Amino acid sequence: MTDLLDSLEPKPLWGYFLALSRIPRGSKHEAAAAAWVAEQARALGCEVERDAAGNVLARKPGSPGREGRPAVALQAHVDMVCEKNEGTHHDFLADPIDVVRDGDLLRARGTTLGADNGVGVAAALAVLAARGVPHPPVEVLITVDEETGLTGAAGVRPGWLRATRLLNLDSEEEGELTIGCAGGVDTVATRRLALVAAAPGRKALRLRVLGLKGGHSGIDIDAGRANALKVLAQVLEALRGHDLELAGLRGGNKRNAIPREASAVIRVAPAREAVLREDVARLEREWRMAYGALDPGLALALEPAPAERVLSGPDARALVGLLLAAPHGVEAMSPDIRGLVQTSTNLGLAEVRGEVAEVCFLTRSSIDASKQALAARTAAVCALAGFEATHSGGYPGWKPEPGAALVRLVDGAHRDLFGKPMVVKAIHAGLECGLIGERYPGLEMASIGPTMKDVHTPDEHVSIPSVAAFWRLLLGILERA
Repeated sequence: MTDLLDSLEPKPLWGYFLALSRIPRGSKHEAAAAAWVAEQARALGCEVERDAAGNVLARKPGSPGREGRPAVALQAHVDMVCEKNEGTHHDFLADPIDVVRDGDLLRARGTTLGADNGVGVAAALAVLAARGVPHPPVEVLITVDEETGLTGAAGVRPGWLRATRLLNLDSEEEGELTIGCAGGVDTVATRRLALVAAAPGRKALRLRVLGLKGGHSGIDIDAGRANALKVLAQVLEALRGHDLELAGLRGGNKRNAIPREASAVIRVAPAREAVLREDVARLEREWRMAYGALDPGLALALEPAPAERVLSGPDARALVGLLLAAPHGVEAMSPDIRGLVQTSTNLGLAEVRGEVAEVCFLTRSSIDASKQALAARTAAVCALAGFEATHSGGYPGWKPEPGAALVRLVDGAHRDLFGKPMVVKAIHAGLECGLIGERYPGLEMASIGPTMKDVHTPDEHVSIPSVAAFWRLLLGILERA
């Protein structure tokens, strides 16, 4: 890590990021990382508080002559999505992230990097550590558990922040200024299963869908990429003529990530195995052709697997049928903002655990009525398949205010520093600004960040030069605030 830091600028920011990368901080397991953030802020002489949700709030007085200026809050989340490639040996509860440099990019070896939102946390700490930089009073709010329901932001109590302006540091494209986002709601569908003895003499195989790009269920939902669960269900449906028994199924890891891999344990008569393999190879070619350049790595595989009991015929048909029929992808584009997804659903996870099948969805929309309507339709489809659906984790969107003074301030700083305006936009992904704004009516908010791609996947990477530009912009905003 020391050798890597020597090649990176700005060093204060990257130093905090690399140190944070050594602390396991998957969502709901980020307590040690949050405590570390609080320790760093205290060591810098800041006033530090924690709340019941586990969030950290640090306060730094304004620089000489600017103590009486209105405070600015910097906000980021400390947790990260934990995804790894098949065959990567990494324990997200114990192991540090193996950060590597790849030219002008920073990646992790076989896992998510955690630049989302570790770079934002590191930038906020670097602001607290900065000396000789003009700035108003600064509050740094570091939240927990953003990636699995925004529960940290939901727990920020009213009246805790003194700032009248908030910069969220969780955007993912340098030069873009985010001023609005979608709200979301989770749907979890479950069905009790009848497990029966497998037919004698059959061979158990695991049918795998692998090699997909996956991606962020908000940012990448309109990219046309394959969903491994959808592909798996379509392949199982196409193989019905082989009189297969279904012994297990699982796919996806996070409700807010498009599934990259999925698998089903099937049982087949040995006399049909050769023809089955031929059909799987044919289906691989067909589906690879269907997705083309959108998902060129799509692959199907058959491998040995243990299986003693199987799902009853009605249960197997219900589960595969739900995966076939369930909504996934873009439901509607915004009629007001060109290119913005307005409403979508991500079929994120499915798993057979013992005698229960569970399927999870995340529905997003910038229009609350549309969000609720699509979540209700998803639940209705689940009910038709004999699943019981419940909704949870709902959070509001963030209404764009393009004329806000903070928007003009950030854009003006970018013009001064880089000679061009920012791209002002709203996004389909969820940001904590909606929840924070609900608790602080009138709080002006904007979101900035460096360029990072393929977040929520093991291909996640961040542009090193863009982090330097992001840091320069952040200091420029504070100097002008």
